[in-house]
Amino acid sequence: MSTEAIKMRGPVRGTRDVRRVAVGSGVGAVIETYDFIGFGTAAALYFGTAFFPGGDALTGVLLSFATLGVGFAARPLGGIIGGHLGDRVGRKPVLVTSLIVMGLATFAIGLLPTYAVAGIVAPILLVTVRIIQGLAFGAEWGGAILMTYEHAPWRSKGSFTGIVQAGFPVGLLMANLVFLISVHLPGDWAWRVPFLASILLVIVGLIIRSKVPESPVFEDVKSEGKILKSPLTEVIKTDWRNILRGIGLRVAETAGYAVSVTYLISYLNTNKITESWQTLTALCIAAGVGIFATWGWAKLTDRIGRRPLYIVVCALGILWGFLMFLGVNTAVYPLIVVVIVLSYAVFQNALAGCQGAWFPELFTANTRTSGASLAYQISAMVSGFTPFITTLLFASFGWAGPAALFSLYAAIGLVAALATRETWTREQREAVVAAERQHSIA
Repeated sequence: MSTEAIKMRGPVRGTRDVRRVAVGSGVGAVIETYDFIGFGTAAALYFGTAFFPGGDALTGVLLSFATLGVGFAARPLGGIIGGHLGDRVGRKPVLVTSLIVMGLATFAIGLLPTYAVAGIVAPILLVTVRIIQGLAFGAEWGGAILMTYEHAPWRSKGSFTGIVQAGFPVGLLMANLVFLISVHLPGDWAWRVPFLASILLVIVGLIIRSKVPESPVFEDVKSEGKILKSPLTEVIKTDWRNILRGIGLRVAETAGYAVSVTYLISYLNTNKITESWQTLTALCIAAGVGIFATWGWAKLTDRIGRRPLYIVVCALGILWGFLMFLGVNTAVYPLIVVVIVLSYAVFQNALAGCQGAWFPELFTANTRTSGASLAYQISAMVSGFTPFITTLLFASFGWAGPAALFSLYAAIGLVAALATRETWTREQREAVVAAERQHSIA
């Protein structure tokens, strides 16, 4: 391997801080996901009536999901800001700042007045806070993943970044457990308590993240004077193809999740297929399985490479769109649980597990945060408005509309995976093993 490739990946055996970094990044991912995904659950179950009353139920759901989408639309800007700062001043400052901003914004949601109290001001405030959430979440991922990736041993980069990616199902599980409990509270407290409680997680997360050391790769780039004045401009100019490929890869995962989980919650409740507590219980089970599934899939990529798993899962996803809705339409609750678990643990977790190591390996060290963040977050605009789109598709075509959309997203991911190079080949894996044995690379 070239000297530049070695520098891009960091120490072959990793650093002694890798476990602390992975856990610190993972804890932050838990908190950010709790905050961001909690909004999606509340939007599906409560915000339609709390902030957009009047008219028919469909209009309320559409407006609620449109607000949900605004946060996703803000994520690319957050990714640009976080990516630029991550490549210019370091990964760690971005991690700490994004956590503070997200925590304060989420806590503020729990204090917002409803439409019944403040009229049109209420949804305006909700949208404003959602935008702030989107900016913070957009800045979060790149720093967390790259800090872990650049501290991790070469042979275990998938495994360690998988810990960070597994933070997302942990956050999903925590958010839905709190909503499952709070659903029994009276009135608005059913959705306010989960947001207000998030401040406790933020405090814990800040304590942990403050002790995480800076990335060794960034320190090398800094000491060699290779920090770019405008890493965003550079990565767009020299690596725009990988950005486009990354967007396609992400659409299959994040927009697919928006159909198979976020929209499906609303679909089950709106069509009286399940009760709210049953839907949340199924989602909690899926999230619990997803914690281990994400890490397991990520670890598998260290053995077989990143690309093969992505291709297989996306190919199966093309069929799953219709099978998923056929399953839940039976109204057989155990089967519904199985469908939700498979949708999440396979068709989301496997792809997310691959991305943790694959995306950083597509870009050079001094543009890595900008490039990976941009690819990762631009796709969020598609996923953010997917529940809105699927609601319209259902109104026009029934369940076949959302099913076809999921299959389309999987097809996009398949094409992108076929067009993206493998970054952890058999030859590279064997070379690293040989290098470790010979102690030829420090």
